[in-house]
Amino acid sequence: MSEATLLDFAGVVRAFGRLRVLGGVGGRVAPGEVLAVGGPNGSGKSTLLKCLAGLLAPDRGRIDYREDGESLDTAARRHRVGFLSPDLALYQELSVAENIGFFCRLRGLPAARGEELRARVGLPAERLCGALSSGMRQRLRWAFALLHRPRLLLLDEPLEHFDAAGVALAAALLAEHLDAGGLAVVANPSHLELPRVAGRIDLAL
Repeated sequence: MSEATLLDFAGVVRAFGRLRVLGGVGGRVAPGEVLAVGGPNGSGKSTLLKCLAGLLAPDRGRIDYREDGESLDTAARRHRVGFLSPDLALYQELSVAENIGFFCRLRGLPAARGEELRARVGLPAERLCGALSSGMRQRLRWAFALLHRPRLLLLDEPLEHFDAAGVALAAALLAEHLDAGGLAVVANPSHLELPRVAGRIDLAL
């Protein structure tokens, strides 16, 4: 993967009404690296990742994400990144396999890719999502984030509801992503071991 793949952002400001959540945040991460984002609840970690994903527009600042030297606009960035978020809703009445199959169809991916990831995260195919434990739901969110083999992973609360086995799985999935030349931004990594850390942003209330 070319070193021309890069996430570089600076001066990112975002407010909600009169509440300023991000006050000029910047960072840079290259292939094989992780940028960590820390801070207490309400400090803007999720808001920053949503801005980087193209789901929220910053009020000010620059976000430059390039793949193979080409700078992607917001719409392209939104489509290309892999975003793990606790806000991701699952279709409760569908099975695990049906949920993954639906997302494969949305992205124009073969069903075999979904089955590969379902097996990788260790989820039963026929279990209804409404009957999944919170930790199993988090495994499914990891599968969705990785489904289209994104170069940039944005991980918000990646260990939420995970037991020791889930933490080990998350660490392995992240390591595989980085070893393949991917890059990642991780908000609230807590006990997740982060190899090759490019830097850390600590947000405050």
